[in-house]
Amino acid sequence: NEVEAESDNIVPPEYLTKKQAEEFLTLADELKRCEIMSNLDCDALARFVVARDDYAAYVKLVRSIKKDVDNLLALEKADKLKRGAFADCNTAAKELGMTISSRCKLVVPKKNDEPKPNKFTGTGTYGR
Repeated sequence: NEVEAESDNIVPPEYLTKKQAEEFLTLADELKRCEIMSNLDCDALARFVVARDDYAAYVKLVRSIKKDVDNLLALEKADKLKRGAFADCNTAAKELGMTISSRCKLVVPKKNDEPKPNKFTGTGTYGR
């Protein structure tokens, strides 16, 4: 059965920065338009926004480190942080249907779907 969840109280969690809260609301509007965002998804979307911010910061950090032998350890540590943030971001995106592959797996129910004929009730054209 389809689980019905309300989408009338989608607000950014208090732990987000002002910029993150604005991004949260923008993304929430897109997800609501796709009819896959509910009140229950606020924390998951917030985790995505935070992870994406972290990933962007670590990408900048890796880019800022001079690529030479003296900085190999710093580069390795920064790259490990970047990869971890990417994994967190990607996991959160998949949970919300924000990746191509996860959207392909989503089945969004249509509001006006008519029930399919039941072959056991004698209605429909099964077996003919």
